[in-house]
Amino acid sequence: MTIYPASFIFSRREIRSLVLQALCEYDSVDHDATQVLERILNEREVKGAIRGFAHDIVGQVLQNFPTVDNIIGDLAPDWPLMQIAVVDRNVLRMAIAELRWCGEKVPEKVIINEAVELSKRYGSESSPTFVNGVLGSHIKVGTAIYN
Repeated sequence: MTIYPASFIFSRREIRSLVLQALCEYDSVDHDATQVLERILNEREVKGAIRGFAHDIVGQVLQNFPTVDNIIGDLAPDWPLMQIAVVDRNVLRMAIAELRWCGEKVPEKVIINEAVELSKRYGSESSPTFVNGVLGSHIKVGTAIYN
């Protein structure tokens, strides 16, 4: 485990990585995602407003869980949701939640790029292509279908 000094400043990319960890733990062993996120943020000594960004993403995923999973199912019909790798599934959940419901609006391209980068780092060799394709489809057709 990496220990960060209290003065370390976390980027949104790093925060998204921590959010992904919390969501994967929630998805894998059914631990409370909010409590897991809080534990991770405390362990890493994350301070300030960036904590709110992390909680916003997790909160929106949890609040809109059935809708997010339905969107993923509609956009990747050849892949039953539980057959999608846990990392890919949760990268998609957090990206869709951030695109649709998070309070602070980030450009779509940035969210997609961050999701692809997370899938490169934590997923399989085919993860970036899969994640990019699903999120690209969401941008093209999802907003019209799901609004």
